Amino acid sequence: MADARTDFLGKRPLGPTGLEVTGICVGAAPLGSMPADYGEVGAEQGIAVARRALAGPFNFLDTANNYGDGRSERRIGVALRDAGGLPDGFVLATKVDRDASGDFSGARVRRSLEESFHRLGISRAQLVYLHDPEHISFAEGMAPGGPVEALVALRDEGLIQHLGVAGGPIDLLLEYLDTGVFEVVLTHNRFTLVDRTADPLLDAAVARGLAAVNAAPYGGGVLAKGPEGRPTYGYAPLTPEARARIVALAATCARHEVALAAVALQHSLRDPRIASTVVGVSRPERLDELERLARVPVPDELWEALG
Repeated sequence: MADARTDFLGKRPLGPTGLEVTGICVGAAPLGSMPADYGEVGAEQGIAVARRALAGPFNFLDTANNYGDGRSERRIGVALRDAGGLPDGFVLATKVDRDASGDFSGARVRRSLEESFHRLGISRAQLVYLHDPEHISFAEGMAPGGPVEALVALRDEGLIQHLGVAGGPIDLLLEYLDTGVFEVVLTHNRFTLVDRTADPLLDAAVARGLAAVNAAPYGGGVLAKGPEGRPTYGYAPLTPEARARIVALAATCARHEVALAAVALQHSLRDPRIASTVVGVSRPERLDELERLARVPVPDELWEALG
């Protein structure tokens, strides 16, 4: 039976925040020009991507303090100034990060947000995530004077509207959800065609009435380009088992004459637990490609064959 949720590009509630976002969120990590992960993206190209993102069709843009040592935010800031500010109905999310020394204290969180405000040219943030909290213990994250206490204070001061947590380890993210502090949780590389370890987190978010955002549905590109074009998953080399699984997936998609890239994207878009799917974008035309891939018809028989 076909999935009833077919409007993959329409807006839907972002959990309890009151914000509404499109099913696809433009990931701005590549705008920081981090060659090891995303390739070189020059300033002109990065600003062009940000300008195009602000023009639609998607209304959700995701960045972070540490993407490219601030280059991602600076390039978005140029586009925002050119546009005269954030367009009506558009949602911009950023993240607070530890500094180069590893400091992730409450004081560092305040500095991180100040840096983001300066680069982006804003004075108030709609959504700010605690980013990669796995670099400290949960106890340190929740300690007096720690990052979570600082985020709550910044929200209470009116500088942040809504708080999220974004990271890797699922068990740790579940601990942060249990605090009741966060309205949005972002997971990456853990809900794809070859890795569904985020299932418990998605279920927990639904049970708590929170929003789940899924980043990296392509596992860093391999589920779009195939193992020959991108021999890594996430940030690590492909294992033989993962390679074999992806080759088999591509063959199944080819038999149904549907691109693997479309199926990998729609695997996330069609899941009703997921409010939005973050896809990194390094070229303006990629936004048109994503819209096309989201609209590719995928037969029920293919979904059934994929399991």
